[in-house]
Amino acid sequence: MTYVSGFLLAAPTANKEAYRKQAEEAWPMFKGYGALNMVEGWGDQVPDGKINSINSAVMRKEDETSLFSWVVWPDKKTSDEAERQMMADMEGKEFPEMPFDGKRMIIGGFQTIVGDPTAKTGYIDGTVMPVQADKREAYTAASEKMAALFKEYGAISVVDAWGDNLPEGKVNDFHMAVLRKPDETVVFSWINWKDKATRDAAWEKVMADPRMEEFGPHTAGVDMSRMIFGSFVPLVDV
Repeated sequence: MTYVSGFLLAAPTANKEAYRKQAEEAWPMFKGYGALNMVEGWGDQVPDGKINSINSAVMRKEDETSLFSWVVWPDKKTSDEAERQMMADMEGKEFPEMPFDGKRMIIGGFQTIVGDPTAKTGYIDGTVMPVQADKREAYTAASEKMAALFKEYGAISVVDAWGDNLPEGKVNDFHMAVLRKPDETVVFSWINWKDKATRDAAWEKVMADPRMEEFGPHTAGVDMSRMIFGSFVPLVDV
């Protein structure tokens, strides 16, 4: 089962090119530790929610852009070993200067339950949501139906990854991002589209499809009021 390292962060909009360059330069390192691919999604349409949002989760400033990003590993064992090895390799060395505030970056580990996380993308709808921890089977079944629906309307793939390793941060984390309750976990999910035009045309049809009410996330224990989401352009896809 593939394993996803999911990230939410904010970077100064003026540093877009510097961020892209550093991410591309970091890829050979991740690949050397066993990663299958890496995607950096640069915020295109990231709305502020009434309760919470990706922007509030990363404490985005006015001159910053929110990102939705991930690294895919063959399995959890490879991910864990890569983290251990990276820490060992960096011991005693200075970390390179980052083109963003790393203290506000949110990190988590997720088990892939639906979809192919290595599929290439032209445009991304990213979502993070709280799900009842005992509803994994029901959520997976609903997600598989939702994935089929979105593919009918042109999605390349739909990926859902179940929270497995969600560390508590000193500033922010996935728990705070979705206002997670004790009996909940966090799902990191995205839809891949060929391009924004395909996505826009598809969403209008999806929202009008009555099947959305039959097997949407709300049928499997998702509090939709605390779901956070946005649309992103792939800045890096390797």
